[in-house]
Amino acid sequence: MLKYIVKRIALAIVTIWAVATLTFFLMNMVPGGPFLSEKAISPQATAALEAKYGLDKPLGEQYVTYISGVAHGDFGDSLKQRGRTVAGIIQAKFPVSAKIGGISVLVSLILGVLLGSIAALKRGKFLDSLISVISTMGIAVPSFVICTVLMYFFGVKFKILPTMGLSSWQNYIMPVAALAFYPTAYIMRLMRSSMLDVLGQDYMRTAKAKGLSGKVQLFKHALRNAILPVVTYVGPMLAYTVTGSFVVEKIFTIPGLGGEFIGAIQGRDYTLIMGTTIFLATLIIVMNVVVDIVYKLIDPRITLK
Repeated sequence: MLKYIVKRIALAIVTIWAVATLTFFLMNMVPGGPFLSEKAISPQATAALEAKYGLDKPLGEQYVTYISGVAHGDFGDSLKQRGRTVAGIIQAKFPVSAKIGGISVLVSLILGVLLGSIAALKRGKFLDSLISVISTMGIAVPSFVICTVLMYFFGVKFKILPTMGLSSWQNYIMPVAALAFYPTAYIMRLMRSSMLDVLGQDYMRTAKAKGLSGKVQLFKHALRNAILPVVTYVGPMLAYTVTGSFVVEKIFTIPGLGGEFIGAIQGRDYTLIMGTTIFLATLIIVMNVVVDIVYKLIDPRITLK
């Protein structure tokens, strides 16, 4: 187990380095520069700005300096938000995104596992068909469409929920619902399929023959094995929730990291784009490592190599 964990951490470090390297060179391949949008800026002023941020140095030297800084948690200064560091912006904005994303993940897991299990237990009945229709819709409809529909009905037509900001708990309802809809639908399908497979196993028939109650059969024997595919999906779900929150934050005017990232793209704030990308990639990679370890803890029969 320890050997596997060390190996996964080493691979994670290499992956993060590859992401940082790829992001750096892709940003430098983009035509133009970060200061071209400045109004009435002279060549002398452009040269001074490039010298200030080290953009006048050879690309190789810039790369070594940047990677060295990233290794110490320094993503450099924002090229557009003068006087602010990229790390400071991420530190200030990410907690907002993390709170919305965390609530969405929790809601997705609870509803997805619960409804998927119910669909499996009620196989072939109306409730199973209804849950299947909802899960299909959730997978097919993108989050920005869900945002628009929720905003129109609950924010404009009925006026029962606020449509922007995070001033109260009610502000979280529509963003969380929009973010959680797709992963909930996917988990429902995973859980239904896995639960049906588990319910047909010999040990479930034995548990039923022993006279165990339905709750004991479901929660003690079936759920622990049926939930394994859901645990595997947690890593990709986190990636979807984090990246999907960017669009949702922009639509509902939420002061999170998503708005900063989109603004950085529009303003060609290269250091903020690179810093945000590396930070989110690191978060996702770390979560995937944690999920793999938790997967082993849930099912000791799995052999890690």
